[in-house]
Amino acid sequence: MRRRTAAVANAAGLLAGYALDAWLGDPRRGHPVAGFGRFAGLLEQRLYRPERRAGASFTALAVGVPVLAGTVAAAVTRRHPVARAALVAAGTWTVLGGRTLNREADLMRRALAGGDLPAARRRLGHLCGRDPSTLDESELARATIESVAENTSDAVVAPLFWGAVAGLPGLLGYRAANTLDAMVGHRSARYARFGTPAARLDDVLNLVPARVTGLLTIALTPVADGDRDRAWRVWLRDRNDHPSPNAGQCEAAMAGALGVRLGGRNVYFGRSEVRPFLGDGPRPEARYIRRATRLSGAVGLAALAGSVGLAVALPGLAVTVRRLARTVPGVAVATPGLARLVRCVRGGTGRPAP
Repeated sequence: MRRRTAAVANAAGLLAGYALDAWLGDPRRGHPVAGFGRFAGLLEQRLYRPERRAGASFTALAVGVPVLAGTVAAAVTRRHPVARAALVAAGTWTVLGGRTLNREADLMRRALAGGDLPAARRRLGHLCGRDPSTLDESELARATIESVAENTSDAVVAPLFWGAVAGLPGLLGYRAANTLDAMVGHRSARYARFGTPAARLDDVLNLVPARVTGLLTIALTPVADGDRDRAWRVWLRDRNDHPSPNAGQCEAAMAGALGVRLGGRNVYFGRSEVRPFLGDGPRPEARYIRRATRLSGAVGLAALAGSVGLAVALPGLAVTVRRLARTVPGVAVATPGLARLVRCVRGGTGRPAP
């Protein structure tokens, strides 16, 4: 009964936190993620060496601290469901970024629709790290749509998934790992080796959420007045062409849903990448951005419903695994560890698997 109560409190916290993000968006000042970024920057100064081992130590400490804090908070509130729900709600609001993502995309759309390329170029830095100085309307629209597609997973679906699986430690740990990837996970002379552990951890944590995002995008394609069969076909064909194991899942589904072609040459500050094309349609224009944000919002709501259901169902899964371990020959050796993991996580004393 206690585990069920904790699960319901986690689910209620996810729901309330999502509502807070939809209503308020990110805090304008004193954002906890920005505070974590400062902490990670100081830690990097102390631990940096151009080696993967140093990067692994940095990643373990930087992610381990918020996971430990979340684990302690979850343990303390184990018998206090209202406090547990409030903490999960605050954590969910902190780590989600759906409203901010869609607001930035809409500001970009308005600038492009008004023919104000200088303003649109200034806004691109709020969405991605590309050099906007030479981008025209089509390239700015493409960058925006690709950012919406990928960040629907990174900023909405993945936090909800890990919050459902591991409660407050999962929320904080996922956001820490994703923030580290943005800080040090890119390919540059400084971070080519040091940033690899953070990048790989982020890849692992997003394996399931990115594919869920792609599938939800396909299922909800009619929300964006798109063709579901075309979205499915493009996703199956193009999703693994992207250099990222996860971004292609989201971007290919979005390209198919909107009927546009994404991918191509991306220019960053000091380097450029040529990525395979995703989709068959024309290059995107400003008008496609509104459809992308509408679809992103629908995917977020579907992910919320699934995450709330998953959070409530996990204690029952632990019971099922225990029964299976007792009754099915040969399973008893393999499943107790899984059962303990599920019980530990839902009870607030565990941490999410990487």
